[in-house]
Amino acid sequence: MNKDMNKDPDTRETFTYDEEKVNRLKKEVADTEGIAAFFKALADDTRLKIIHALAQGELCVCDVASISGSTVQAASHHLRFLRNTGLAKHRKEGKMVFYSLRDRKLSRLIEKVIEDLRGEEE
Repeated sequence: MNKDMNKDPDTRETFTYDEEKVNRLKKEVADTEGIAAFFKALADDTRLKIIHALAQGELCVCDVASISGSTVQAASHHLRFLRNTGLAKHRKEGKMVFYSLRDRKLSRLIEKVIEDLRGEEE
């Protein structure tokens, strides 16, 4: 069933929509809640390097800084961001803090993207 929406004041046209389809898609689109934070984490080159490095195993903050070519403070900031978004976890051993990925699915995703991009270059 189509429903009339308010008239567009700029064009004075009336718009209609498919109520059944819209209601169904609103429920499906709700599944995307929280995904933007995931993609925000992946949208930074340094964080991608860190995620890729963590995919190889647990690393301390100093190792992450050296691998990513950043300062310890910057690496710590990125690791905190990854932890706060639920992508990484940490454990403390004395004064040392070690990070790892919370889920192997993320590392498989990154590895697949790298593999696919390398394949396009050939």
